[in-house]
Amino acid sequence: MGIRWRHDASIPSPCETWPATKLGGHPHLPHHTHAWSWRHRVALGGTARRHYCPSPSDRYPGHCDLVGATRWATMRTLSLFVAVVFVAALALGLSGCHMSEITVPPPPDARADGSPWGFATSAEWSGEYPRFEPLMHQAGAIWFRHFPTWETLQPKPDEWNWKPADELVSISRSNGIRVTGLLFYFAPWASSGGDGRTFPIRDMQFWRDYVTGVVSRYRNDIKYWEVWNEPQSFQKNGTPRLYADMVREAFNAAKKADPGAKLGLTTANFAVAYLNEVLKAGATNHFDYLCVHPYENVEVLKEPDGEIQFLSLADNLRRLLAAHRQRPDLPLWITEIGFQAPIKPDADKDALQAELLVKTYVLGLAQGFERVFWFEARGPAYGHETDHGLIRRDWSLRPAYTALKTMTALLGQSPRYLGWLDLDGSYGFAFQNALVAWSPVGKQQDMKFDVPVRLIQLDGSESERAAGQSFTLSNTPVFILGAPSKHAQRGPFPWGGDFSRCEEQICFSGQRRLDKGQSAAFRVHPSFAGFGTTNLAITVVARRLDPAKTAGMQLFYETLKTLHGYDRAGWWTIPADDRWHEHTWRLNDANFVGTWGYHFALTEASGSFLIKEIRVKRERHP
Repeated sequence: MGIRWRHDASIPSPCETWPATKLGGHPHLPHHTHAWSWRHRVALGGTARRHYCPSPSDRYPGHCDLVGATRWATMRTLSLFVAVVFVAALALGLSGCHMSEITVPPPPDARADGSPWGFATSAEWSGEYPRFEPLMHQAGAIWFRHFPTWETLQPKPDEWNWKPADELVSISRSNGIRVTGLLFYFAPWASSGGDGRTFPIRDMQFWRDYVTGVVSRYRNDIKYWEVWNEPQSFQKNGTPRLYADMVREAFNAAKKADPGAKLGLTTANFAVAYLNEVLKAGATNHFDYLCVHPYENVEVLKEPDGEIQFLSLADNLRRLLAAHRQRPDLPLWITEIGFQAPIKPDADKDALQAELLVKTYVLGLAQGFERVFWFEARGPAYGHETDHGLIRRDWSLRPAYTALKTMTALLGQSPRYLGWLDLDGSYGFAFQNALVAWSPVGKQQDMKFDVPVRLIQLDGSESERAAGQSFTLSNTPVFILGAPSKHAQRGPFPWGGDFSRCEEQICFSGQRRLDKGQSAAFRVHPSFAGFGTTNLAITVVARRLDPAKTAGMQLFYETLKTLHGYDRAGWWTIPADDRWHEHTWRLNDANFVGTWGYHFALTEASGSFLIKEIRVKRERHP
């Protein structure tokens, strides 16, 4: 079929029914399944219209070619006239103008640029960076998240060992790589536990001196400093308040050492509940960018409509920042994200890693993440016969490496995102140099454009399609050169509909069997509930398979109450008969942001039962 650019006429009405989707899995739930289908219930209003306003060049094709030499001569004359008037004004002080009122923009910071392409490394193979940095630079990734720990740099209070960091900075500079540093872990002599992870610190002045020394020494090379690494994971006896104290002190010390330094607040996973507590504990206004590690949301991209969940990440972070009165334009970074592939070549699994890498970067840029760092360049297997690396242990290059190289070459070092395109339900993201598109999981779509286009696959292979000639779009991203992008739109993403005005959403409808020990995970649409929507009622309709055998379930839901972001809401034993029964859990601390990729789950199943329907309703605050 040809491309139909979707406008409001094709957006589902608030009462349109969406079919159930395939059930999948999630690493944080044993023997479980995912279900995600949407249906509007009780609409509260209509949808807003969007209008496309063409630029002058759209309305007047070729306008810029008509001016010729006449316009150039006129512009040159006007420029000379303006220059003479300006000089005269300075000399005579016309209109009371003073030199102090003339501001000169600062020179560009040599430690930063607009490239979003980053990579990270684990400690285990970090020593190989002189060898993998040139390879990553060839792939177009120029930001490297890595730095020696405090213990390495200052083994004793009065002893500094600058050699590892000096070499990192020097070698990276020679390889065309920019380092983003980390201020992390304790020197054992500074920790209350005598190791690198135990909080609290013995004396905060130790931390101030360390931050001051490091930032001062590398102020000409490193602008960005992330405070700690996954603070709720790599710590002992730590609390959000203790981490907030470290962030605040690091910010103040770093700014004194280098006023141009930027400090990053960070977390493991997509732990918005943890970040919320850190901000409440005093970290507000003491960081310049916010970092997350949403590994589980990459797994979600293997599921139907997983893109919709992934595209909600930045919006939930913006809501978090707004709730704490932080800058609305504060940069968001993904400083670790990845997906594992087998140690030995495996065509299908290697291809999946490549697909997810491209989707991760594209979806990240589309929702406003400033930089994305793939974990990792070359990585250890940790005994699982898989690793995250783009480079294998034997230094051979995975397909994901080639996909990264293809993407950065086509989109450029400073990719300009134009907006999304709903390609009859398929995903389209327009950049200045290319349209990146793919179909939903399990679907293919015949497409054609009214103009000639070039198709670039992830491995860099090319093909051409004449105007009106069709091709098949699959779930593997493809770069389309020459496709029209004038209909690209900013603002809320269109996929799955708009549930913002709905009072209730059906998350599952059909029949699903759960047996003893199994779990089933679910999500609501991001427009229905996200950060800040705390009062929800979840209703499950279920019945026993055997009335004589006990059957029941626990609700496990995403909450602001715990630091890891989930909690149990209570047990329901299904009545002992063969009829359908309803049970409702009422929540007042919900936080449906997708910390582990899902919002709630039915877990710890006892016996066997069928689920017929699951509804989520927004309730008013008491």
